[in-house]
Amino acid sequence: MSPFIRYVWALPNTLIGLLFVPTAMLPGGRMQVVDGVLEAHGPLISAILRHCVPIPSGASAITFGHVVLARDSWSLDATRAHERVHVRQCEIWGPAFIPAYLAAGLWALMTGTGAYTGNYFERQAQQSVRGDRENWR
Repeated sequence: MSPFIRYVWALPNTLIGLLFVPTAMLPGGRMQVVDGVLEAHGPLISAILRHCVPIPSGASAITFGHVVLARDSWSLDATRAHERVHVRQCEIWGPAFIPAYLAAGLWALMTGTGAYTGNYFERQAQQSVRGDRENWR
């Protein structure tokens, strides 16, 4: 699939992420493009990730298409490989990614594995990152 098609296919997800990007222009925020992905962080994004993401202690980062929002620059660095898996998932699933992600979380919750830790998409991201680390040994 061409890069243009991947960006267009993931665009509905990306548009959601772009809604939060202006908050990175507030004092203490920052934006950068890394490998074709817009990364943004700032105090308001951090507060949203800490208090509005329904996992213990909130999230360090979250991906919407080709936008990654994080608490701070350290979180961006620490989660970059994991979040890039989610970018690829958005490129594959397109507009169905968010409903599929939520359904996978609901299924995991209903089967007792945990909405986050048992979520198929999160497990895939964790396995990919673990595989990358093992390849560096």
